Amino acid sequence: MKSILMLSALTISLLLISSCSPIASGAAVLAQEVTAASNDRRSPGELIDDKNIQQRINNIIKNDQMFKDSHISFLVYDKSVALFGEAPSAKVSDLLNKKIKLNISSVKQLVNEIKITKNISYLSRTKDSLITAQIEALFLGQEVFHPNHILLKTNNQTVYLMGAVTQREAEHATNVVSKAKNVMEVVKLFNILAVRPADEIARDNLKLEKETKIAELKIKKAQLELEQSEVILQLDTLIYE
Repeated sequence: MKSILMLSALTISLLLISSCSPIASGAAVLAQEVTAASNDRRSPGELIDDKNIQQRINNIIKNDQMFKDSHISFLVYDKSVALFGEAPSAKVSDLLNKKIKLNISSVKQLVNEIKITKNISYLSRTKDSLITAQIEALFLGQEVFHPNHILLKTNNQTVYLMGAVTQREAEHATNVVSKAKNVMEVVKLFNILAVRPADEIARDNLKLEKETKIAELKIKKAQLELEQSEVILQLDTLIYE
């Protein structure tokens, strides 16, 4: 009986630490969200507000039959909403505008880029996904801004960008996106900041100080190791000559 209990306890422990367990997976997702939030220029409260707006717009599109023949995407940043995609008529596009304004009072700004045309093909949507993935990779490969500072989506080879960025960051992001393959147009819906947030500058300065100190200590370590080698060599020479 004691052996069975020990085996059960071991099994539970392995499940808890396994990366495949629901608890571990949930913890990993939470850690990713915390890391992402720490690099976001929106406050925790603003992030919650934006997620709430996003969910409510999703519900409007999903639950109203008027939108069933449309292909509509959107971005939400700091209570500003950008709509894009395709709708069969202006009536459908206008209805979505009206429903958002009527039912989601927290929305500060609404930009409607929906095209009145037939829906793009599945192949076009696949190309859009590849463009987005390519740009996300390019954003990771630069150091002018943190990738979490900018939201992006691609629709029919047009890339939509939202976020709170400086003019320099906005220009750099636009240049990066413009160089991506198959991008036909870039729509910038930025909130331009006069300067970078002070806490980011302070954090970067601390990071630079730490990296500088590490580099100095590595040089000192190398010098000490060289001196140690020279001492050992002199000692060996005296002992064995």
